Amino acid sequence: MATILVVDDAKFMRITLGNMLTTSGHTVIGEAENGAEAVEKYAELQPDLVTMDITMPEMNGIEAVKRILEEDPKAKVIMCSAMGQQKIVVEAIENGAKDFIVKPFDDVRVEDAIKRVLGS
Repeated sequence: MATILVVDDAKFMRITLGNMLTTSGHTVIGEAENGAEAVEKYAELQPDLVTMDITMPEMNGIEAVKRILEEDPKAKVIMCSAMGQQKIVVEAIENGAKDFIVKPFDDVRVEDAIKRVLGS
């Protein structure tokens, strides 16, 4: 199973997704509440995968994905978006995100995205 960094500015969403991931057998090795913190935590923790919210203060998810990939071109990031953010999701994929999941999270969709991105 994967080690995962969960990035979302809403603590409730980090808890919800974290619980879903641990129930599926993954290990949440860290959390971040904005893109700048995500870049720092990624460098420190070197997770197998990052779940990244798009809309956050300080640095948004797309900018954070760019920065993480500059440091580690092999980084695997799944974007998390609310309904109606398809244009932004496309931009995130163009900037290196490997997949996306839509809020509210669905257990099966989350696990399918993780399997697809990690190739398992």
